[in-house]
Amino acid sequence: MGDSIRDAYGNALAELGRKNERVVALEADVGGSTKSSVFGGEFPERYFNMGICELGMVNAAAGLAMEGFIPFVNTFAVFMTSRALDPIQSMLAYDSLNVKLAGAYCGLSDSFDGASHQAITDLAVMRAIPGMTVVSVCDAAETKAAVQILAEYQGPVYLRLSRAEAPVIYKDSCNFQLGKGIVCQEGCDVTLIGTGTIVSRCLEAAERLKEQGISAAVIDLHTIKPIDEALILKYAEKTKAIVTVEEHSVFGGLGSAVAEVVVRKYPVPMDFIGIETFAESGAYEELLDKFGLGITKITEVCKQIIHRK
Repeated sequence: MGDSIRDAYGNALAELGRKNERVVALEADVGGSTKSSVFGGEFPERYFNMGICELGMVNAAAGLAMEGFIPFVNTFAVFMTSRALDPIQSMLAYDSLNVKLAGAYCGLSDSFDGASHQAITDLAVMRAIPGMTVVSVCDAAETKAAVQILAEYQGPVYLRLSRAEAPVIYKDSCNFQLGKGIVCQEGCDVTLIGTGTIVSRCLEAAERLKEQGISAAVIDLHTIKPIDEALILKYAEKTKAIVTVEEHSVFGGLGSAVAEVVVRKYPVPMDFIGIETFAESGAYEELLDKFGLGITKITEVCKQIIHRK
């Protein structure tokens, strides 16, 4: 395992604060968890703990953005994309305000707090909002790169961050380009498209498939919106089969976004691996297996989709 995504985020935010005095951070009283407190410890005059009031926090961020600041808004993803949704849509997106929303503890990664704290609909909610950019990072290096790039990007962004320990995908640095997926592994029989920390399981599944004589390409589609249509279509044509894998509901997230490209422009057999029900409390890795994201499940779905070509 490498550095945790939340630690990488906190350190990257503090580094950003040293470079740019316009960067400010807002927190909903969980800074020790989101690691925005790293920024707050270094720049207390630019750090605002708004209490457990996500809606008010986003309203305040809108005002700061209108005054020329670059607000990074921090709380758990499930609360960011539910309790604060009104001003996110009606203020940030509608007015194209330069606010960065960092949704921590995404997917099942807040494992022991149970379904009330597990964000499994956030990608669907945020990508449906006009003008909202949506990013989901897979490891510490990608997180650091994304924070720097998103600070330079003008407009509202939702950045999805996991609590879980993240396996290293990019050892030294990550060539993160907004709207451009990354090919982690080449293949010619089937394409696995993942986002977030689940990319590591896609790579493990690809290794198992290789042992069975199946060549699987693996793509890290970190930007859900705007989506990399060109890369999706290239591998649809190359492998003629696609399986999406996401730590999110199968409805409205990564799989839906990829399918919207494929069905319109280059239809090929496709399947979707994700979560279909509310989850529960438990150990993180065990929850992933129980709720359909196990490596064995991924390999089996890939073999099934190949037979549909």
